[in-house]
Amino acid sequence: MTTTQEKSTARTTAEGWLSAFADALSARDVDRAVSLFAEQSYWRDLVSFTWNLKTVEHRDGVRDLLTRTLEQTDPSHWELSAEPTEADGVTDVWFRFETAVGRGTGHARLISEDGAPKAWTFLTTLDELKGHEEPMNDRRPFGTEHGANPDRVTWKERRENELAELGRTRDPEVVIIGGGQGGIALGARLRQLGVDTIIIERNERPGDSWRRRYKSLALHDPVWYDHLPYLKFPDNWPVFAPKDKIGDWLEFYTRIMELNYWGSTTARSAEFDESAGRWNVVVDRSGEGEITLRPRQLVIALGVSGKPNVPDFPGREQFRGEVQHSSQHPGPDAYKGKKVVVIGSNNSAFDICGALWEVGADVTMVQRSSTHIIKSDTLMEYGLGDLYSERAVRNGVDTYTADMIFASLPYRIMHTFQKPAYDKAREVDADFYQRLTDAGFELDFGDDDSGLFMKYLRRGSGYYIDVGAADLVADGKVKLVRGQMQEFTEKGVRLTGPDGDTVELDADLVVFATGYRSMNGLAADIVGQEVADKVGKVWGLGSDTTKDPGPWEGEQRNMWKPTQQQNLWFHGGNLHQSRFYSLYLALQLKARQEGIDTPVYALQERHHLA
Repeated sequence: MTTTQEKSTARTTAEGWLSAFADALSARDVDRAVSLFAEQSYWRDLVSFTWNLKTVEHRDGVRDLLTRTLEQTDPSHWELSAEPTEADGVTDVWFRFETAVGRGTGHARLISEDGAPKAWTFLTTLDELKGHEEPMNDRRPFGTEHGANPDRVTWKERRENELAELGRTRDPEVVIIGGGQGGIALGARLRQLGVDTIIIERNERPGDSWRRRYKSLALHDPVWYDHLPYLKFPDNWPVFAPKDKIGDWLEFYTRIMELNYWGSTTARSAEFDESAGRWNVVVDRSGEGEITLRPRQLVIALGVSGKPNVPDFPGREQFRGEVQHSSQHPGPDAYKGKKVVVIGSNNSAFDICGALWEVGADVTMVQRSSTHIIKSDTLMEYGLGDLYSERAVRNGVDTYTADMIFASLPYRIMHTFQKPAYDKAREVDADFYQRLTDAGFELDFGDDDSGLFMKYLRRGSGYYIDVGAADLVADGKVKLVRGQMQEFTEKGVRLTGPDGDTVELDADLVVFATGYRSMNGLAADIVGQEVADKVGKVWGLGSDTTKDPGPWEGEQRNMWKPTQQQNLWFHGGNLHQSRFYSLYLALQLKARQEGIDTPVYALQERHHLA
């Protein structure tokens, strides 16, 4: 427990540093501001200074950012927003500040260097735009009109007029292609900011992308991690929500938040008219045919899991069984007593194998490359519990605070914060991992042993959060074969094993749990290959690890920020990322709608095509 004296010392340190930093910025003394950062230091800015998502490193990076942004940003009113704390030589500082056009919050970790407090990590975020605040709390809408008015227009009538006009007689400011959790979260943010938005979704109803998956699917992330903006899940919501509950919640949320959601609508093409500064987005809407929408801003929100990646192997025409991608798999019920081969060894593969085994199918998993596995209970205890759990809530860490703590960790050093949790997992679950290894399963903990989150951030694949199916593989109840599929046969599939040997497996059903195409590839289907190539690879950090080629980017490539294609944006990720980053993308879009000057510092460069 922090003593009164420790609190006083932490406050004195924090106030002194923040005051010195504010004075340096006010005086436009960049060198003095830079001197307040440690030699090894990281400043992560979410929109407030850079109109970008950008992390700069060390004093040279801080100097460059301030030199190029300070005058325009004009930061002021720096003050503590919470009681500072100190532990293990690090002072945690929460603060708020203002810029010329907005208000923000941030966090710093101060360490002692050369006998003085210096910033080791520094986070600044834009929370709202001055004059364009969300209609919340004291600014909430009245909802009705008191008094007598023969020309009264009710809330319902205004909403019906909006639905009839937007996209037909009135152009939207933003079109979001993709109506999953990402598109819905961003749509809700934009709605509150007064930005006319249409969400395009090929499925009929919000949540259908969840409802149509295999019946055993449930979230592997806990409820505290998964709230949507503005409207949290109820306190009795399951820790790991089943897919149909998530689907229903998304549909309910879309209706309650009054989003302009065009279901049963397919985006055919999008072309940017530079002279008009608008996109021509051709969509095919059920019952209405082709409609051309002309938004200023286009957001691709098709997620990390967008278009299925279905390998094309020879011999499929002769195979007498069924072939499915995991996204098409209806569930296990029809396959009792059948031979099923599942190609893949990540989340979907394990879920499908487990459900098939439960109904009495003869299941074989084909592992093509190593997989990171972490037991769900272990992940909750050592990986998520301090931030996203009932324990965290009791300790005063609500979802917003947890999000900000997580955001305050620069990606360059995040693996050092993650690795101890996975080292602990290897210790407490040593028997579990040994059983898998003995069964022939090829395990990994990431290229640098930093585990699940870094694998997700770097490549979006290569892991399984174990909820029980791994034991089936370890016990031999789900058979395991390692190798690479080469072709279909009449009765099944032919593989090449790790030693170059040929393996043939009989199958009534082959399920490709082989992931999804890149977001860049999804964009190419809509905006064309030339524009997609102009933008380049989407997702990943440039860590120069497996499937995440360098150079180092410092932030997710092309996500939630300006791209090389004017007025084209990408949004997506898991529910946590959809919630958190939707705010910063929405603020960028709102600023452009209002004509606020948004000079982008360090625009994302293109280093890879896909």
